[in-house]
Amino acid sequence: MYFNVLFIAPSICALQEHFDEREIESHEADFSVSSVSLAGRVFHVCDNNLSGPIPKKLGDCSKLLFLNLSKNKLTESIPEELGNLGSLEILDLSQNSLTAGIPPQLGKLQRMEIWNLSHNLLSGSIPTTFNYLSSLTVVNISYNELEGPIPHNKAFQQAPFEAFQNNRHLCGNNTGLEACISVAINKNIRKKDSKPVRVIVIPLVCSLLLLGVLIGGFFVLCKRIRNRKTNSGEGEKNGEDIYAMWGRDEDMKYENIVKATEGFDSKYCIGEGGYGVVYKAVLPTGRVVAVKKLHQAQNGDLTDFKAFKSEICVLMNIRHRNIVKLHGFCSHAKHSFLVYKFIERGSLRNILSNEEQAVELNWFRRLNVVKGIANALSYMHHDCSPSIIHRDISSNNVLLDSEFEAHVSDFGTARILMPDSSHWTSFAGTFGYSAPELAYTMMVNEKCDVYSFGVVTIEILMGRHPGDFISSLSSSFSIPSSSPMDENTPLEDVIDQRLPTPRNKAAEGVVHVARIAHACLSANPQFRPTMKQVSSHLMDKWHPLTKPFSEVKLEEILFRPISHQ
Repeated sequence: MYFNVLFIAPSICALQEHFDEREIESHEADFSVSSVSLAGRVFHVCDNNLSGPIPKKLGDCSKLLFLNLSKNKLTESIPEELGNLGSLEILDLSQNSLTAGIPPQLGKLQRMEIWNLSHNLLSGSIPTTFNYLSSLTVVNISYNELEGPIPHNKAFQQAPFEAFQNNRHLCGNNTGLEACISVAINKNIRKKDSKPVRVIVIPLVCSLLLLGVLIGGFFVLCKRIRNRKTNSGEGEKNGEDIYAMWGRDEDMKYENIVKATEGFDSKYCIGEGGYGVVYKAVLPTGRVVAVKKLHQAQNGDLTDFKAFKSEICVLMNIRHRNIVKLHGFCSHAKHSFLVYKFIERGSLRNILSNEEQAVELNWFRRLNVVKGIANALSYMHHDCSPSIIHRDISSNNVLLDSEFEAHVSDFGTARILMPDSSHWTSFAGTFGYSAPELAYTMMVNEKCDVYSFGVVTIEILMGRHPGDFISSLSSSFSIPSSSPMDENTPLEDVIDQRLPTPRNKAAEGVVHVARIAHACLSANPQFRPTMKQVSSHLMDKWHPLTKPFSEVKLEEILFRPISHQ
């Protein structure tokens, strides 16, 4: 009963012990205990004006449950012997002057539930041994000089920001912290006459969480200025300067990928983006992957390092069936690339532009593609912490697999919305899909993706990019007189004419999705639904049509928008 009260008390020091008292002798200098409560299991000397180091002899109290040395003047480091307190459930060393790092041995305290080291002078990183403290429920390490990633357990990841504030630089999977930063410095490259070449240090922000497969870690990306006389092939020949992350895929090696594409020969090219060319590679095990090789200058520099970094940071930390899977990446002086799961049918744009494939993409498959895109964006906006916005949703960046399932790709322009940070940015996206407000403001948020989703959805229904038809839908509730269509135009005449007229459930779905798309195209971002609302509406049961599909007019789409509730 006593320890249940201890657990919920706002201040451990305020509790009154009801135990027999006996004195414990200290052999550590300057540690004179004036009032000790110790009954074999409780050592409570809070606010006793104690000084000097913590006695190592405390590590011999193997049955100790509660150790509180807070609000004293204790100095030096935390003794590693405290890791021998296998029964310890509460440890409070806050408000002292403890220095050095946190001993990794404390990670052996499997029964510890409350851990408070706040208001000290502790430095360094939190030991990885704390990843395995499954009983830990409350932590507080604020007001220290700690840095690096927080442990990957529930107590740290769900702790409030106040538990980490006023440290040097903590990072990790917590809503109040930034993604981890890993910095690496290349060795200086010298000319043949031994003159040094200056090195540029590039920080790459990313926390590598592979859903338990990879506990966590850091990756390094380095960029250097090469001397024109330096042979760019020497690094590859000697196996140096290759920085890569492949997870546990043994066949995913730099040399295997280069060999599979014959040095990135154009005959293996399956597409090209704004900052890279995509190749198809068959690895020695027979596995097929897509490799995006980044454009590089002659001196080995990436022409768009920011996009390379952004795609890695986003895709290494998320897993969703409708988001393309990133297997790994490689940064090399000669070839830098990203390796993805191969998506068989390619981009939605290419499929819609091909007569045969467009017909194969029937109405039910198209409606399912819309759902897939919406699910991916809803996950990024509302289920990721912090939120992620894509900023370049277009039919070219939606890939379809062999089952016509949609996969959102190309995260080179993606933005992580960190709390309390500026969301102003330069323009990114594809003209014809970008939200109209980006023409006069660079304030980016989730509603920009919502608009782009609306454009892609109309494109899926029409079988082609809607062009000026979009501007008429998003700017008003009427079709301009210059348009060949008006409000009385049948919806049947607007949708893709290469497919048979939708009937029954397919007809209901087309009308339902068209109304959702129209709501997403509002010129005012505040009037657009969220992607969570869109995804929810797409899961709703489609309302039966009260008339044949051939009689449904555009006005029934324009004047009957969906509810945002």
